[in-house]
Amino acid sequence: MAVDNPTTSPILEEAVKKIKVTRTQKSRISEIDFNNLVFGKKYADHMLVADFDGKEWKNAEILPFGNLSVSPSNAAWHYGQAIFEGIKAYKDQQGEPMIFRPYDNYARFNTSAERMGMPSVPEWLFIGGMDMLIDLDRDWVPTNEGSSLYLRPFMIAADEFIGVRPSDTYKFVIINSPSGPYFNKPIRLLVQDKYIRAFPGGVGYAKAAGNYGGAMYPTMQARKQGYDQILWVDGMEFKYLQECGTMNVFAIIGNKALTPDLTQGTILAGVTRTSVMDILTDMGLTVEERPVSIEEIVTASKNGTLREVFGTGTASSVAYVEQLDYKDHKITLDPSKYEVGDELLQRLDAIRTGKAADTRNWNYKVSKHSK
Repeated sequence: MAVDNPTTSPILEEAVKKIKVTRTQKSRISEIDFNNLVFGKKYADHMLVADFDGKEWKNAEILPFGNLSVSPSNAAWHYGQAIFEGIKAYKDQQGEPMIFRPYDNYARFNTSAERMGMPSVPEWLFIGGMDMLIDLDRDWVPTNEGSSLYLRPFMIAADEFIGVRPSDTYKFVIINSPSGPYFNKPIRLLVQDKYIRAFPGGVGYAKAAGNYGGAMYPTMQARKQGYDQILWVDGMEFKYLQECGTMNVFAIIGNKALTPDLTQGTILAGVTRTSVMDILTDMGLTVEERPVSIEEIVTASKNGTLREVFGTGTASSVAYVEQLDYKDHKITLDPSKYEVGDELLQRLDAIRTGKAADTRNWNYKVSKHSK
């Protein structure tokens, strides 16, 4: 679902009424080299913050980007009640900012919140607040190819209490970062057959901070061996593909695009993933969302039907795989010949930047609030 120019919508009217705006006295945009953006290193002028007091969200404010004051006894530090989302904003061909599929991220954010015992965030705060924030920081949305304004909404427990229980209070924040590509070259993957990312019944489907924290050590070990990321497999048989580092994974075998299904709740329902599935179908490929075993990938590599492997995600967009190692099997691919991946990325970028028709209403056009 997307909303086109919802300037007078009830949601935005509520946001404008409830969210205080305090502008920065001096923009830092002159400090940014938009021709050399690194992912996640620089931040826009403003951020949104709000507090949940146990009953309702209040103290919502857009204010200059800066540090938060948090007690050492903050429950999030101790018990990991923390979730986040990753969203991107682009400029269309008229130079107006658009957010790519924010309602899908909004729904997933609240799914994560429910799983982590946290309150839901209302639409006026998440969508309306984001609209107001990006409008204020619209000059920070890059226009260079491969660049975007990366939006990071997150929520943390706020109780100053180290007893083990769900927090009563929470803080919601959105920060923005003008960013270049997450991966600027093809990646090498190690199929991990010792450590696991998620079990059925766990929190693998939620965008919980702990999912990423638990992956740090195995990823460090893989990088020491010369790999960029891990290709995770299931924790029961160490056989079926799960996620590719922090991304969903696709394999192009013949005229089929294979991607793991979400039925066991161990894989994040990627917004880019669902977009890619639709575009691949438009391209004439048969998309199969089902259990995909690593042995199937190895067999396809041996018989010459494995054409491409790539990861998809908000930060990475589409990341080509050039090497995939599993036990004694070393699969080498040539990303310079990735016809499917290239066309997929071109089509996706064209939609996100308004070069192609947005037939599925994926883009949310940011309103004009600021004078």
